[in-house]
Amino acid sequence: QLVYDDGSSVNADWNRLACTVFNGASNIVQKAGMAALSPKGMEEIRETVGFYMENASIILSALKSMGIESYGGVNAPYIWARFPDEDSWDVFDRILDCAHVVTTPGAGFGPAGRGYVRFSAFGKRADIIEATKRLEKCLL
Repeated sequence: QLVYDDGSSVNADWNRLACTVFNGASNIVQKAGMAALSPKGMEEIRETVGFYMENASIILSALKSMGIESYGGVNAPYIWARFPDEDSWDVFDRILDCAHVVTTPGAGFGPAGRGYVRFSAFGKRADIIEATKRLEKCLL
């Protein structure tokens, strides 16, 4: 109901101002993005990516040592393990029940993912090592 002297709506101006101010990333998020692109930020990003890629290498090596056909873990921190003639949900359940390790059933990615489970290398190093030990007990 609040209007200017000319009868125009104060609410309409307020709405335009609020939409303009809040239409996008907040200032603090923009500042963080700029910091990530700084030389120090890029150094830290490379260090973090390197850490997760080392985790991927550990998982990939463990799976291959068990004779499980596996892909990935070289350019991305995900490893796809192939279980031919098995439903990926059944493999997911078996790994979860036996090793208490969470994977992602490949079927969730479409028909090409059937027979695969995806491992993620995002985790603490000790947890990754422990998970590979549990997998060896369950999948060998």
